[in-house]
Amino acid sequence: MSQPSHTEHEQHTSAAPQVAGTNVMAILSLIFAFVFAPVGIVLGHVAKKQIRQTGEQGDGLATAGLVLSYIFTIAGVLAFVLVVIAAMSTGASSA
Repeated sequence: MSQPSHTEHEQHTSAAPQVAGTNVMAILSLIFAFVFAPVGIVLGHVAKKQIRQTGEQGDGLATAGLVLSYIFTIAGVLAFVLVVIAAMSTGASSA
């Protein structure tokens, strides 16, 4: 039995599929969901687009970042509106 030559060995090792890493934007989307949610929304959409194009890992992270970012953004806007309404009603009743 003969040993495979150096070129035959290279051909076999180079044919192995490369595993794509996790998309950085997906990770940042999840982080920014808790830090500043509107940025998490933008990063999540960018990550989803990049993942479709490159085949990287991280689609679940991007989805989680998007969902949390939308929830926190909506909650923040509602809280702001309620504070404004409460301040207006308090100001109107004291006059």
